[in-house]
Amino acid sequence: MNNLAKIVSLLTLSLVIVPCLLYFTGTVSLNTVKWTALAGTIGWFIATPLWMSRELPVDANQVEI
Repeated sequence: MNNLAKIVSLLTLSLVIVPCLLYFTGTVSLNTVKWTALAGTIGWFIATPLWMSRELPVDANQVEI
């Protein structure tokens, strides 16, 4: 699952970067860049926390003695 989340994160990040470069070269329209970058941003924010999350420390009120 961790490796799959990393791959999805990388692919969605490329959905943000590549269309911007293609617009710079004049290959795609601005509307296409906006929608692709929006989809890539949403996907990146969903996929990245799955593999970048860290273990949270246990709070004192959650420990039973």
